Amino acid sequence: MNKTRLEAFSDGVLAIIITIMVLELHTPEEPTWHGFAAVMPTFLSYLLSFVYVGIYWNNHHHMIQLAGRVNGAILWANLHLLFWLSLFPFSTRWMDESSFVQVPVLIYGLNLLCASIAYYILQQALIRQQGRDGALAQAVGRDWKGKASPLIYIAGIATGIVQPLLGIAVYTVVALIWLVPDRRVEHFVTRAHQDDGVADQAGDNRAQGERS
Repeated sequence: MNKTRLEAFSDGVLAIIITIMVLELHTPEEPTWHGFAAVMPTFLSYLLSFVYVGIYWNNHHHMIQLAGRVNGAILWANLHLLFWLSLFPFSTRWMDESSFVQVPVLIYGLNLLCASIAYYILQQALIRQQGRDGALAQAVGRDWKGKASPLIYIAGIATGIVQPLLGIAVYTVVALIWLVPDRRVEHFVTRAHQDDGVADQAGDNRAQGERS
């Protein structure tokens, strides 16, 4: 199967997830700074989840660009990832409406942990299909971010048992780590686009030669 359909479907799901989250943002009841301050926790929780969805969208795009064709295992792994991402609006809203008490904050952390594991499973499925010498495996390298993130989430969940707001702070640290772009991945994606352009140009030249 061509990977374009998988990427288009994933983009659509992520767009819907963001739309659902933003619909949970309500205007302040009072047109004052006090009213604005009252909705600030809701806005900040939305911002954190929006950043996470953006991180997954960005890295998913890069990963698919470096992949070849997809198979059934990859399709199911991708759906597995989208399932956990689709729960972001639920866990975000519950955490906000409960005023960031222990259990909702822990559930939010578990949601983040499961999404990171699902992303790793999808990444490995793509690498197996392409081979360990493929562009994706070389771009990922040791993948210290992917390996460290679940451990930090677990630390955040453990911290959240003691103090929920500290748990959220730990989740935010992971988001900040992923916001730093991986230049090696970008290099491989750029090279892949260049190779595709060269291949397309060669194909056009062959077609023109055959017509002449």
